[in-house]
Amino acid sequence: MTVTVLAILETDFVPDKALGRVMNERLQKAAFELQEVHLAELKSMGERNEDVVVYISYNPKYKIRFRVVNDVPAATENMVAEICGNLGYLFWKTATLNVFKGN
Repeated sequence: MTVTVLAILETDFVPDKALGRVMNERLQKAAFELQEVHLAELKSMGERNEDVVVYISYNPKYKIRFRVVNDVPAATENMVAEICGNLGYLFWKTATLNVFKGN
């Protein structure tokens, strides 16, 4: 299984330029750490051709939020949610239908 965590640097709000730079660096570091450390055990699960894609970004209150954006087994999605929850990340709620998932 391949695990990809993408830092979405565009937000619903526009922080001050200096703050935005620091936030983006922190988010990219969090994405790398989530992918390479916290979700590393997922790489040994499932089929080699399966992917888990997780987006992380900031909400307007500067908290990191996450969302699994592709179809994965419920157990995998729950594992990602538990790991991200333990890190203090919030579930990324969207008002639109996710086009990547089979909803």
